[in-house]
Amino acid sequence: MHLTLIRQRYNPYGGAERFLSRALGALDNADIKVSLLARDWEPIKGIDFILCNPFYLGRLWRDWSFARKACRQIKTLKPDLVQSHERVACCDIYRAGDGVHRVWLEQKARNQSWLARMHMRFSPYHIYVKRAEKRLFENPRLRAVICNSNMVRAEILDHFKIDQSRIHVIYNGVDTRQFHPDIKRQKYRFREQWDIPDMVNVFVFIGSGYERKGLFQVLTAFKSVPENCYLLVAGYDKNEQFYREQAEHLGISLRVKFLGPQKDVIPCYAAADVFILPTLYDPFPNVVLEALACGLPVITSTKSGAAEVITDYVNGFVCNAYDLEKLQDAMRILSDREVAETMGKQARVVAEKYDLDKMAEDLTSLYKTLVIKP
Repeated sequence: MHLTLIRQRYNPYGGAERFLSRALGALDNADIKVSLLARDWEPIKGIDFILCNPFYLGRLWRDWSFARKACRQIKTLKPDLVQSHERVACCDIYRAGDGVHRVWLEQKARNQSWLARMHMRFSPYHIYVKRAEKRLFENPRLRAVICNSNMVRAEILDHFKIDQSRIHVIYNGVDTRQFHPDIKRQKYRFREQWDIPDMVNVFVFIGSGYERKGLFQVLTAFKSVPENCYLLVAGYDKNEQFYREQAEHLGISLRVKFLGPQKDVIPCYAAADVFILPTLYDPFPNVVLEALACGLPVITSTKSGAAEVITDYVNGFVCNAYDLEKLQDAMRILSDREVAETMGKQARVVAEKYDLDKMAEDLTSLYKTLVIKP
């Protein structure tokens, strides 16, 4: 079987790219030849890279030109299956790892001024993405949609005319051997590296694009958490200075460590007691499964697909991203190290249900079904 994957760019800190890398590794033993069509990519053993890098200026031209050239190249390659991680209409399978764009815009608008909402509503880029999404989901060629949560499945059915039998929920997989509670043996070494006292409770936030991931809410809520707590922030955002200034304004800057983008996030989990990501909208962030696998209780939001694996007071808490009071309550409860440790044990139990073998089995089964039944 020849499978061609489409992904525009590789960002080593991105969740979609980490999913792709894991999926490719997990499928390594399957009878599947895999090629990757992208603007750029880091080499992966056994994967053929196909360059697709048309000239562009601005993000609208960027996405449009890539989609146009990618579909032309697919006609030449003629693979058995085309799986896209971008909104292009020439694929057999679409992995909806970015969710539904119009739902994200609705969530973002909840906390914007009327002027910002109008700007977003009439933005040529957002109009293009919404139209591309509609063409994709309602295209007769599309044979399967892979969702990483039931939340996204329901959103697609709510907004587009598509047969529900084409939508498959395949949860992200996590390497439960690499991400394991044993990494906590290195806890104090990493704390010393980042100048964090031994006997404090550490919350960790990992995510790029701080607005979408809910960092503003985390900082605001952290002000009410006991002073024997610290917060690690790992990720990239071009407006990071704004969040640093916000921490200063709230009087918590001495207890908040901005680490920047981390290619290896395991030290962050090792140094932490609790993982927090009250994202405004996220189909299913990989970092939640990683944190659970490392034995960390998780605080996340109702608009995160990862909420489907979190049970309040068992392995973490789920709250509305804009419900500051509930977010503060969850953080206060987990600021107790014994409570966090107890919930962390249950977190690991949940993560073990979502290992890489399960994801690979589900993906391979779907691919073979589609090839056998065109």
